[in-house]
Amino acid sequence: MIDIIIPVYNEGQKVIKLLGLFEKNIKNKFNIFFCYDDDNDDIFNYSGGFEKFKFPIKLIKNKSIGPCSAVITGLEKSKSDCKLVYPADDFINTNIIDIMFDKFNEGADIVVASRFIKGGSMKGCPMIKSFLVRTASFTLHAFSSIPVEDASNGFRMFSKKLLNKVKIQSKMGFAYSLELLVKAERMKMKITQVPSRWEERIKGKSRFKVFKWFNQYLIWYFYGIRTSWFGEKKINLD
Repeated sequence: MIDIIIPVYNEGQKVIKLLGLFEKNIKNKFNIFFCYDDDNDDIFNYSGGFEKFKFPIKLIKNKSIGPCSAVITGLEKSKSDCKLVYPADDFINTNIIDIMFDKFNEGADIVVASRFIKGGSMKGCPMIKSFLVRTASFTLHAFSSIPVEDASNGFRMFSKKLLNKVKIQSKMGFAYSLELLVKAERMKMKITQVPSRWEERIKGKSRFKVFKWFNQYLIWYFYGIRTSWFGEKKINLD
């Protein structure tokens, strides 16, 4: 069983389409957790349409605000051994979820959906965001022992075993994903990757705040570098 955690912020118009793609493309059993910030979120305008789908769909209120807290709330509510964080506006990668689950069943504690390996792609990204994401991912892979080429993508599968060992310390953005990656590597847990595609959204406003969240990513970026080069092996689990 896969628990799919999806942070939403007035994404109601998209969720019915996304649920249809899940139903069409995922062969394994799964649950959906929509994690929202506010009771006025427009997802409630579309929740009546959930009844036509045969898989469980739950609406989970964020214990705080923002995408990082929404994801953490969903991960805490999930009981499955396999937890997937999936973007609400991603309509092009539902067909790789079963592939990721196969990797999980082979023993992976993190399965990275990678835009920067053969078969993956990143299109339409603003220049500054693209530069920062690509540079960080390339240098972390090149100068540390992190075994994947896409360090920052929030679309990722995690094991319950990993999440039981590590308390997420990140507070903003999607830095939790990089944090879990570098901590899993330090604990010698199994990490693998599959190619994924990414396209800048055409409609709606992205919640990705490059400069606002930058320091959060830097904390875990340099943690990954330090533990590879300077012998910092201690994991802070608090």
